Amino acid sequence: MLSAIFAAMLSMTPAASVDPVLPKVVAWRRDFHQHPELGAAEVRTAGIVAAHLRSLGLEVRTGIAATGVAAVIRGGKPGPKIALRADMDALPVAEETGLPFASKVRTSYRGQDVGVMHACGHDAHTAILMGVAELLVAGREELAGDVLLIFQPAEEGPPEPGVPFGARLMIDEGLFQDFKPEAVYGLHVWAGLPAGKVAYRSGPTMAIADEWVLKISGEQTHGSRPWDGVDPLTVAAQVQLAMQSIVARQVDIVRSPVVLTTGAIRGGVRYNIIPEDVEMTGTLRSFDANVRSDVVARIEKTAQHLAAASGARSTFQISTTAPLTSNSDSALTERSGSVLRAALSADTVVEMPLLTVAEDFSQYSTVAPTFFFFVGATSPEINPRDAAPNHSPRFLLDEKALEVGLKAMHALAQDRLR
Repeated sequence: MLSAIFAAMLSMTPAASVDPVLPKVVAWRRDFHQHPELGAAEVRTAGIVAAHLRSLGLEVRTGIAATGVAAVIRGGKPGPKIALRADMDALPVAEETGLPFASKVRTSYRGQDVGVMHACGHDAHTAILMGVAELLVAGREELAGDVLLIFQPAEEGPPEPGVPFGARLMIDEGLFQDFKPEAVYGLHVWAGLPAGKVAYRSGPTMAIADEWVLKISGEQTHGSRPWDGVDPLTVAAQVQLAMQSIVARQVDIVRSPVVLTTGAIRGGVRYNIIPEDVEMTGTLRSFDANVRSDVVARIEKTAQHLAAASGARSTFQISTTAPLTSNSDSALTERSGSVLRAALSADTVVEMPLLTVAEDFSQYSTVAPTFFFFVGATSPEINPRDAAPNHSPRFLLDEKALEVGLKAMHALAQDRLR
């Protein structure tokens, strides 16, 4: 019933055309794509964003959480306050798309020489919000309320583990001190959707994400005489296999999905030396706080017992990088879904399945109700199942996503400020 009322209201107000700014959005996105920057190092990107916002006559805050940028658009009429967010950082990935504007950037990341690529589409997010800002400023006299524009660093994480991600840092550094939004909106381009489509779901959408580090300490010795020491590599191999048994045999994943992944195992410097230590790092994804706590306890217990059986020791550290992302405000979700269907057409908007990826956009839900949605990124000529996924060196964005994202975010803002 409510969705029908919202749709009727929206149909009386035609959506503003995005055509005037779309070429700029495409150009900005290509520029950002060619010059990607890792989390907390988005200096060039932040500078371009800030310069654009100043050119629109906005008062701009910079340096929030190192490189974050924020600005407020004051509407011509009194009304609610809302916030729109885009993330700016890239990934330590060497690009393999073959695009004429492909990244050739390399840098150092956690002691390794890496390529840098916008392999998750944050270049598109940033360009889209810059375009939305221009559209909103052009019609600001008709806006009944104010908009906080948030250009966030380090959604993918800071340079070192254990440091808060960008959203949490921006909040802690006073992002909302003088601006209390009634709602915060965010989007993400997604390879699993065809370009032209938009998706969202009610309730839990993306997982709780944890980064963990497990250190196995043994006793270094000559590789030809393993009995003279304690081999941490063997213990690490046993722990790796045992951790997968935790998920496969000890957790009711039908009730609440869990993913436990080891992303790196580091130890040793020479072929004939058994090292003193091995470090394992990885991620845990879950959707229920109690299930998460149970899995964490099982990991720690499993590692301790396997290490002790070989005369080794284990230390385990884990930190949450993103809470659960959930469209948990039912009224906001229903209203936003109606806005998207009215702005883009009903058959364009589909339901998003539950995702085990994560987003630190979830941090904004500690401040205000939030709505998060996805924009299709894969060419309609490619089956999304066959497309290179987000975070792949071959992730390829169909630029139709820029137009759709621009229309969608602009429509959501206009709806709240009409």
